[in-house]
Amino acid sequence: MIFRSALAATILLAGTAFAAAQTVVVTPEQEVVVREYVKNNPVVVERPSNFELVIGAIIPDILKPGALADNTVPNKYQYVVMDGRTVLIEPQTRKVVHIID
Repeated sequence: MIFRSALAATILLAGTAFAAAQTVVVTPEQEVVVREYVKNNPVVVERPSNFELVIGAIIPDILKPGALADNTVPNKYQYVVMDGRTVLIEPQTRKVVHIID
C-alpha cells in the first residue's frame, strides 16, 4: 500500500513538473513591448473554422507567423494576430504558448 501511494505521488509530481515546464511566463512589461511591436508589424490571419485558439494548440501549416524582433522580449517566439488577439507561437513545435488579449 505504501508503494502504491509513493508511486501515485511520484506520477502526480512528474505531471505537475511537466505542466510547469510547458508554461510560458510573459510579464506585463514584456506584453507591452510585444503589443507595440505587433501593432507596428501586424501579421493578421483568419482563424480556420476547425481550429480552437487555446494554449497548446498547434497552429496549422497554412498560417504563416511573423518573427518577433531581436529587441522584443521574448524574441524566441513567432506571432500572429487571430480573432483580435496576439498569439505567441513556439517556432519548433508551432504550439501556441501565450495569448495576449
